[in-house]
This record gives sequence, structure tokens and C-alpha cells, in this order.
Amino acid sequence: MTQFAKDIYTEPSPIDVDTLANLGPLRAMAGVWEGQRGMDVKPKAEGPKKQAYVERIELQPIDPQTNGPQLLYGLRYHTHITKPEQVKTYHEQVGYWLWEPATGEVIHTVTIPRGMVVMAHGKARPNDKTFEVAATEVDPHFGVRSSPFLDHAFKTIEFRIKVQINDDGTWGYEEDTVLMIQGQTEPFHHTDKNLLVKVAEPTPNPLAR
Repeated sequence: MTQFAKDIYTEPSPIDVDTLANLGPLRAMAGVWEGQRGMDVKPKAEGPKKQAYVERIELQPIDPQTNGPQLLYGLRYHTHITKPEQVKTYHEQVGYWLWEPATGEVIHTVTIPRGMVVMAHGKARPNDKTFEVAATEVDPHFGVRSSPFLDHAFKTIEFRIKVQINDDGTWGYEEDTVLMIQGQTEPFHHTDKNLLVKVAEPTPNPLAR
């Protein structure tokens, strides 16, 4: 069981307001990125279908966040994905990547405008180049919530994403959303992966400017 301090109100002091200097393993992800090599494997009535995609993701530092004595540093992100040479949105999501220096906790939140939210977590060290976060439908803290139709037809039972920071300044991810699809007895692994190249530096958080 996690042991928390008896004092749940007093905030840490002093707090370094420079988020970019305190992001641990998330620091290398800060900025604006584009990926031209995305690959999605999704469910269709006739079976799994591969789809290439193009991605732009912006990850900007937020001011330090406190829950009483808990201190979190993070990146707010927006991901926009299209099919190659198309304008129509193929996928979009917003959320946060959060880092708790005191515990090594990494938290990833996902909100998708089709009626789904996820909060996943994992552990990492400040200089790790690879880390993974996960959530399941049964976890009361780090779980998955979907609209009634999605739960009926494409129920997400597990979500995980593995991040790889590369020495050349790029980073990539491999994501697995495990679905129970109506009429099927075996889980379906809806996977996505991409390699991201920086196109702009991050903007310092308000308190650090």
C-alpha cells in the first residue's frame, strides 16, 4: 500500500518554477513534433487493417502542480493526425504527461473526442530513455472510461504506450489499445507507432518566463 504523509495540506517549499528543468524523462519530449511514418493497425469487419498516418504533436510545459505535499511537473499536449495527403482529421487527442520527481511516477492522460478517456501510469528514472505507462478497465486509479456505445461494441480493457527517446534528438512510441469487440472471443490489439522529429522548441511555462 502506498504510504502518504499525514499532513495532506502543506505544499512543498520552495518550488522551482522552471518546469523544463524538472521534467525528468519527459524533458526530451517537450516541443513541437511531426511524424511522417505512423502506422495504425485497426479493427474492420473483414479483419485487421493497416493505415499509414501523419502526425503533429505539440507538448508544452505547464506551471508546477501541487496536491498538498505532492509536486508534479508536466507537459500539456495536443495530437492531430491525418492520412497522408489528406486534410480530414483521422485522429485527435489532448491531455497531459506528468512527472513526480519524488516518486518517479509518470502519468499520461488521454482524452479522445469519440467518447473515451484514459489515465495511465508507470515508473521511470530522471535520465531514462525508455519508459512505459499502462491502464486497465479494472484499475480504480489508472483506468479507462468509454461511452456506452464503445463499451458495447469496442470495449477497451487495457491501454499501454512505450516511449523511446533517441540519441539523434527524435523520439518514438509504440501504443497498444486492447479491445474486446462485439462478437469476438479474443482480444484485438489496436496498435499505433510513429517516429517524431522536432520542428519547434517548447515555450517556457508562464511562471518561468
